[in-house]
Amino acid sequence: MAAKKAKKQSPLAERKNLITESSGNVFADLGLPNPEQEMVKARLCLQIHALIKARGRTQSEAGKILGLKQPHVSLLMRNRASSFRLAA
Repeated sequence: MAAKKAKKQSPLAERKNLITESSGNVFADLGLPNPEQEMVKARLCLQIHALIKARGRTQSEAGKILGLKQPHVSLLMRNRASSFRLAA
């Protein structure tokens, strides 16, 4: 009697085998240093972005309010928080 062939998985089933559930902190999941601090900075960037948009402010106007130059506000708006430090 011939051996049965193994049933081939669909591409979707194969991808599901590669998926790992998140811990809730992508920075920790990726093994980056200081993941909690990076998550705080990311959330802060999102909040700043939402407030600037909700209030209809330009980046220059927001910069004056925040005490930052416009290019730094641009970094925040694009979630480039790695350029910033959190003060204790």
